[in-house]
Amino acid sequence: MTAVTSARRPPTPTPSSRWRGVALAGAAALAALYLVLLVHAAGQTLLALTLLLITALALWTYTSARTQALRYLFPGVAAAIVFVIFPMLYTIGIGFTNYSSQNLIEEERVRANLLEEATVVPGTIRAFTLHADGGRFRLHLAAPDGANASALGTTALSLDATAPVAQDVPLVDEAAAPPGPPLPLRDVVTQLPALRLLKLRNADAATLSLTGLREFAQLQPLYRSEAGGALTDAITGVTYRPDPKAGFFASADGDRLQPGYRIGVGLRHYATIFSEGKFREPFLSVFIWTVVFSGLSVLFCTALGMLLAVLLHWESLPFKGTYRLVLFLPYAVPGFISILVFKGLFNQNLGEINLILNGLFGVRPAWFSDPFLAKTMLLIVNVWLGFPYMMVLCSGLIKSIPADLYEASAVVGAGPWTNFRRITMPLVLKPLTPLLISTFAFNFNNFVLVSLLTNGRPDQLDTTLPAGTTDILVSYTWRIAFQDSGQQFGLASAISTVIFLIVAAVTLVQMRFTRIAEQDGRK
Repeated sequence: MTAVTSARRPPTPTPSSRWRGVALAGAAALAALYLVLLVHAAGQTLLALTLLLITALALWTYTSARTQALRYLFPGVAAAIVFVIFPMLYTIGIGFTNYSSQNLIEEERVRANLLEEATVVPGTIRAFTLHADGGRFRLHLAAPDGANASALGTTALSLDATAPVAQDVPLVDEAAAPPGPPLPLRDVVTQLPALRLLKLRNADAATLSLTGLREFAQLQPLYRSEAGGALTDAITGVTYRPDPKAGFFASADGDRLQPGYRIGVGLRHYATIFSEGKFREPFLSVFIWTVVFSGLSVLFCTALGMLLAVLLHWESLPFKGTYRLVLFLPYAVPGFISILVFKGLFNQNLGEINLILNGLFGVRPAWFSDPFLAKTMLLIVNVWLGFPYMMVLCSGLIKSIPADLYEASAVVGAGPWTNFRRITMPLVLKPLTPLLISTFAFNFNNFVLVSLLTNGRPDQLDTTLPAGTTDILVSYTWRIAFQDSGQQFGLASAISTVIFLIVAAVTLVQMRFTRIAEQDGRK
């Protein structure tokens, strides 16, 4: 017995294998830390902290003797942190900033970009030609039009677009153009990256820079830096100071320089969502429609799917397999194709649905311009896309119900409706409840259907931000983030956070009621 027990013990690691494991863990840690430094240097501090956390967890998991079981789960945990938790935290973080198409970068980068802006000094534009000089090049700058000045040129240059800094090149007077024909435009274009690095200085110490395909000119900076981080317009003399509340360089009279820079705004976006009247009203209407749309979609899909599953479970029904195959086809076709087909079928003038209704009843409903009909159309298409899956699930659950229950029901003289209400529906809904909750959450964020079928239209009137009568919260957020003129990513992130909290709260409440129902059923 002792021999058998000792034979089952894991082999004791040798010193060499232990050192190899330590060396491998150390090398992996160093590589991960180097990656963290690179990410942090690129300005992605939150991602760098996330990678640092994953590295620390990995070292602890694979070096501690108490985490044997966790070693198999760690890859999934790490993936959840990177692809679920990190995007969620990043989105929440953006919701506390003024991040938009006008406020994309940091203040220092905006200041540097503004200081680099320059305008051409009048009367300094010189047309140039580029000439080959063996394996090098020469520039010939013509005299400005109407100016009493001579042509200028350079000595032989070695144009290098990979130079780390601009080349300071002196200019000399040329009585005539250099020998040899000028290079054609296509050859000049290939040398443009190197020509942009040239800083040509004439006898007056004025610097000429490339300003076009055929021109050099003297540039004057538009702004100059002042104390306290302010910028002064070199032409008008107006001073622009950084505004920490708006994220722009602004003058005393409210004029702003573009672009702006990112700042923290705290709970401003959340206050806008819930307190600003012109924003609160469309948000509340979109939220109510989102809940109604998700709830009715789940109700109708489940009801239709369960009804068809019960009918297909009828033993004496002929061609059951054919019916089941035909009814499952809507789920087999890609959803976006079905949506686009229905968009054509519901066309007011040429769609087959309106042609049939016009032939039978003489009406042509305005499916895309009437808010109520547009919402009805959304529900019809969503139920069409969702009922086959519910039908298949309910069919499997019905087959798992013991036949003895129906036989006992037949003995007491119960009919089909009683069997469905007392046996089939309770036994099917109980295991189906978690799926109904997830289906509700899916429809709460069913962006593809709304985007392809109605794009949220018809639009609501008298709203500060774009909002449609068929928009759900996720499509409303999309329009704010990517279709509004300001592209307000920070506000859209705040709405996304609110959507996440709402869906999480609804899911927790539904799970709570499900747990209570299960406990009551056990009693």
